[in-house]
Amino acid sequence: MKYFFASLALAASLTPVAQAATSFTKAWTFNHTTAANGQTSEIVGYDSLTNSVWVAGLVGIDVLNAQTGAFISHIDTTAWGSTNSVAVHNGLAAVAIENSVDRSQPGVIKLFDTTTRQLAAGTNSITVGALPDMVTFTKDGSRLLVANEGTPNLIGSNPGSYASYDPAGSVSIIDVASRSVIATAGFTGVPVTGSNVRGTSVVGVDFEPEYIAVNSAGTKAFVTLQEANAVGVLDLQTHSFTKVIGLGLKDFAQPGNYIDPSDTDGKKELRSVNVKGLYQPDSIAMYSAGGHSYMVLANEGDTREDDADKKRVSAVTALKNSAPADLQRLNISVPDSTPGNLVTFGARSFSIRDEDGNIVFDSGSQLDDEAIKRGIYDDTRSDDKGVEPEGVTLIEIGGRTYAFIGLERTTKGAVAVYDITDPYNASFVDMLVTDGDLAPEGLTAFFANGQAYVVIANETSGTTTAYAIHSAVPEPETYALVLAGLAVLAGVRRRVHRPA
Repeated sequence: MKYFFASLALAASLTPVAQAATSFTKAWTFNHTTAANGQTSEIVGYDSLTNSVWVAGLVGIDVLNAQTGAFISHIDTTAWGSTNSVAVHNGLAAVAIENSVDRSQPGVIKLFDTTTRQLAAGTNSITVGALPDMVTFTKDGSRLLVANEGTPNLIGSNPGSYASYDPAGSVSIIDVASRSVIATAGFTGVPVTGSNVRGTSVVGVDFEPEYIAVNSAGTKAFVTLQEANAVGVLDLQTHSFTKVIGLGLKDFAQPGNYIDPSDTDGKKELRSVNVKGLYQPDSIAMYSAGGHSYMVLANEGDTREDDADKKRVSAVTALKNSAPADLQRLNISVPDSTPGNLVTFGARSFSIRDEDGNIVFDSGSQLDDEAIKRGIYDDTRSDDKGVEPEGVTLIEIGGRTYAFIGLERTTKGAVAVYDITDPYNASFVDMLVTDGDLAPEGLTAFFANGQAYVVIANETSGTTTAYAIHSAVPEPETYALVLAGLAVLAGVRRRVHRPA
């Protein structure tokens, strides 16, 4: 019996935990503002062929060494317009650029060779829809998908000041082999499911594609329609949208969903309020678990640029009279609210949904709560979307899937980390807080020479930061000891239970 308990203790001490702890070490930070050329840091892509990071900013691309952050070169794109996004696959970088004269006119995708960092040989300029805001390759690299947001021009600073011409939002589908647009998917006649799809008949709030993710099978793309509080489902075989899914509302009165609604009460306190939130996701990522595909969505909550659909409660008499005093600083959606039923922007969380749009997990109030605990919660944003989750990227390490969620409105750069291996039981791992960084916009995660990294583009600080990801997986010799211990334990158990 002594031998049994000794073996049991040995095996217990050597057996690895199923959900291995993960730690993070800051690898480097690059400050793009030192070049004094107006460059920002917004979207980031990784090229495995050259082991380089491509950072898209307003005036072009900065190329950095992925492991050291050392500056390699700057690519000036100002001759074509303002750069909005970059995607990289197998030595080809695609850069999305809006029209230099009028953003409501067609934009362009420029293709670069990542080795020479020059325009790619052959066709390297492809005209797409208005305001190409995001570009991504399909999993196999055979096609490029471009989210043409199609936001109309502002003609003043007052609410309702959009120009009358509102270009249609769409997704351009580019065949990489022929370097040509083979389809432009729009929303005319596309059926709408779900609930709380908003503003589709209003200038500036029609279906405006924001971000695209492709499922693991490569058969469907899921497109966030942020201002409309919806996701479009794009069939990549028929090159057409099959449906638009309304994402519903989040109830901030429910336990686990509490918010801080006031920016002037001097409190950083999450509490139950009779308010609901539009999810309105920005970034989206896709992954598979248990043979099914899931969307991971950063529920930012963006509004029209002219703010015509955004008013503080105190600005609208009927709504003001219906609201308690502690809600009268809260920004609300006027078209979606009625007296006693206030609706605000964003869910202050990230969600996991299945392909039909059903929520299987939501982080509730945890992102705000963790920011408060770390002393980085910005109380001036309490009335308007809280920590404002914006970017998301995923990586699989040791059979587990991790999500990194960038928080745009904290007092220091912050990225929340979750283990989402089981989409129904995602768990908080850590929050990466970086001094000197502010407002994470785009993120990417990858392996370089066997080491996992997450790289974060920070819009306000103009910095790009990389973290090395360390997984507490036992070394091979430790596994051998574990197996030996378990073998001994199994033998002892057999002896214990063997009949006399």
